Amino acid sequence: MSWLNALNATIVAKLAPVFCTDAMHWIALLCLCSAYLQGGLTKAFDFRAALDEMKQFGLKPPAPLAIVVITMEIGSSVLVLSGLFRWAGALMLGLFTLAATFVANRFWDSPSPKRYATENSFFEHLGLVGAFILVAWYDLQG
Repeated sequence: MSWLNALNATIVAKLAPVFCTDAMHWIALLCLCSAYLQGGLTKAFDFRAALDEMKQFGLKPPAPLAIVVITMEIGSSVLVLSGLFRWAGALMLGLFTLAATFVANRFWDSPSPKRYATENSFFEHLGLVGAFILVAWYDLQG
């Protein structure tokens, strides 16, 4: 298996200068936070739609919860992107995503064929949770 290690080392040597840059790190974090920035800003600029979304999922009281969600989505994303308390922002977005996944993607209650799309979305969101845990893990390691 030494040839696999050599191949890996060769590929890493070629890719590291491209992918292991501060710019690429920030772009990756921006991509990870993009849905939360978009969601928070959309809710902030169309608060009526934010209230409708809270009501759709049976969340009460809708106005205070919408304000909390907007603040958390935008604020936590800013923490992740700025590097200031990045670990805290990542953990907040991860916990929010986990909670929202169990509210919005209840595939076990969905009829077929919608069940399959909802189930895929559920597990895709678990992947996001894992990504935010990794961001916090790397940040806490110093």
